[in-house]
Amino acid sequence: MPWLVCEDRVIASLEIARVGKHRRRGLRGRDDITGALLIERCGSVHTIGMRFDIDIAYLDGGRRVLDIVTMPPGRIGRPRPRARSVVEARAGAFDRWGVAIGEVLDVRLGA
Repeated sequence: MPWLVCEDRVIASLEIARVGKHRRRGLRGRDDITGALLIERCGSVHTIGMRFDIDIAYLDGGRRVLDIVTMPPGRIGRPRPRARSVVEARAGAFDRWGVAIGEVLDVRLGA
């Protein structure tokens, strides 16, 4: 299982959406997420069809956090031209995990 890591701290279990249909679906239609979802090759998100508020961390090519926003269901987010991927989690997760703008998030593969 992959893990989301911030400065050598494992902060959450991680799902990775690499292929088109998983990237397009994101968290839509789900009732919850316990960890986080990384969507690669993504610079904007929407929450149409979502059932809960989410936090979004926009990451540059080096996975440095450019911006963090919280979005309720039914919204269209503003594109972040420098973003290359996003991490989505239940609203409030990044505060609980201590993730801030400027930090680097990484993926660690579990055994």
